[in-house]
Amino acid sequence: QVQLVESGGGLVQPGESLRLSCAASGSIHSINTMGWYRQAPGKQRELVATITSGESTHLSDSVKGRFTISRERAKNTVYLQMNLLKPEDTAVYYCNIIMPLGRSYWGQGTQVAVSS
Repeated sequence: QVQLVESGGGLVQPGESLRLSCAASGSIHSINTMGWYRQAPGKQRELVATITSGESTHLSDSVKGRFTISRERAKNTVYLQMNLLKPEDTAVYYCNIIMPLGRSYWGQGTQVAVSS
């Protein structure tokens, strides 16, 4: 089994920063892609950012220039550095990993709220 534990969410004011972390543990031999998704109230879950095993990154247009994704391979951990946060970034953020053979796992989610 594989477990994902997220941390780092919270309540901040517009313009402030947060750093999310997601640590994967369990029966892990390798991870192809690690990523972050988010779901705001009443909306569908959407892709925020992904990073491949080769360190290629993809960020959604809505967060480009503000968010950065990185991973620490030895710790099976992925980070999401979120700067210049806006109220529209408010959502539950979910970590996702994709392992060989397409096996996909999700974290439990961490709440990010941006409000003045």
